[in-house]
Amino acid sequence: MIPVGLSTAAVWPQPAGTAFEAAAELGYDGVEVMVWADPVSQDVRALQRLANSTVPVLAVHAPCLLISQRVWSPDPAERLRRSVQAAQELGARTVVVHPPFLWQRRYAEGFADLVAELEDASGVAIAVENMFPVRRKLGRGRSVQVTAFRPSIDPTDVGHRNYTLDLSHASAAHADVMELAKRMGDNLTHVHLADGTGLPKDEHLIPGRGNQPCAELCQSLTRSGFSGQVVLEVNTRKARTAAERRELLAESLLFARLHL
Repeated sequence: MIPVGLSTAAVWPQPAGTAFEAAAELGYDGVEVMVWADPVSQDVRALQRLANSTVPVLAVHAPCLLISQRVWSPDPAERLRRSVQAAQELGARTVVVHPPFLWQRRYAEGFADLVAELEDASGVAIAVENMFPVRRKLGRGRSVQVTAFRPSIDPTDVGHRNYTLDLSHASAAHADVMELAKRMGDNLTHVHLADGTGLPKDEHLIPGRGNQPCAELCQSLTRSGFSGQVVLEVNTRKARTAAERRELLAESLLFARLHL
């Protein structure tokens, strides 16, 4: 069976420990740790204690969001190295990373080689994630979509051994999820399962609540013998109570299990 994990980002603004507890309670196979401002997400020993008492860490998401540009190090290459080291210590098989930002010129120039070298040395799969353009205002109600990533929002433009397919990002980019999965091919090793409606923002809706082919993708993964992991990276920040958040996470897991 394809392992189904829960991203610690799915319980934001609650801390990482809440995701471990929810994953164990609801029957997820493990968690993906989003490394960001939450101190626990940066503390490998604390994460190991949580994993020992609840569910294992399936993946580590490197700190590459705008809000985490100084977590562990201001150097993005060092942050990626630290993420791989954390994955090794936690027994996680995958590190998720975004393509370099446009302004990270030196990092971008050596990114593909760095990813390959770290994979060779560690045995950890570094799965580069598809992203989406941002809307830039021009004034007088006009705007244009521009990329913030080098060389593009689509990691298949470069070519890597491992990819993460994020359905919410694909929705915001108006990308064809099934076509993107086809381009990634056997190098697709990790999936962020969430939904979207095509709005130009990262919605991360509960799967089945948008218009993306979430069920179709899941079914295709099973048919193709997919050997990677599926992680629910959904947005529950509008949940008014812990019980309401648990219901959203339970619905997400049920959707994944049903269609996988």
